[in-house]
Amino acid sequence: MSGPAFTPDEMMTVAASRALKNDDVCFVGIGAPSAACNVARLTHAPDITLIYESGTIGTAPDVLPLSIGDGELCDTAVTTVGVPEMFRYWLQGGRVTIGFLGAAQLDRFGNINTTVIGDYAHPRTRLPGGGGAPEIAGSSGEIFITMKQSLRGMVERIDFFTSFGHGEGGDHRQRLGIETKGPTLLITDLAIWRPDPQTKEFTVVSLHPGVTKDEVQATCGWTVKFADHIEETPPPTDLELTTLRDLKARTKAAHEGRPDPGKAA
Repeated sequence: MSGPAFTPDEMMTVAASRALKNDDVCFVGIGAPSAACNVARLTHAPDITLIYESGTIGTAPDVLPLSIGDGELCDTAVTTVGVPEMFRYWLQGGRVTIGFLGAAQLDRFGNINTTVIGDYAHPRTRLPGGGGAPEIAGSSGEIFITMKQSLRGMVERIDFFTSFGHGEGGDHRQRLGIETKGPTLLITDLAIWRPDPQTKEFTVVSLHPGVTKDEVQATCGWTVKFADHIEETPPPTDLELTTLRDLKARTKAAHEGRPDPGKAA
């Protein structure tokens, strides 16, 4: 019997959520990382501690926040601290196990650009910027990245280094005195990638159901490396898919000012 139908975006979010553990302390980026982290909280990791950049600790939003300043985060947090304390004590103090980030541009070594597309002084596109992502990338125990694959997003060389991944590869982080692991996982809408232990180049270790190597390569701007043994990502379960869809429906209704679709009028 076949399982429930799902979209590539849903597969990406669910696969990302599975990487999180119940005892993780996770610094959450807005967008796809936030969806993945909250699906984890609502399914297999109910005790995960989610932290957002605005200073909210242990937040449990009923809908996905529009920004780090969304009141939903503070309303549902265990506590809210000042941004300086969040970064200096929690993040730089080594208390965050996972930093979960998105990217506009990404290279094979997990370096992230969220600043500009094109020349910095005369960009084709001005992006939202780094916010706290550069500090998250440097001080979290390890980094998970999630993004949709495209030739525009996954590039040979990013236009601007917003968040440092593995730099030029190999031991570049260690040579710079950065002691944290850096990017250890990339989840796209087509595959799961992990860095090679020596070169630190992202390598495909799992293809999502129905995806081929050719499809992965066609949407990636560098020559993709595939593991010798490639697994197939388990499809979303009914619980995972229902949890994600209900969360998205609540979020859409809240942002449009409509009643919660899950509650009776």
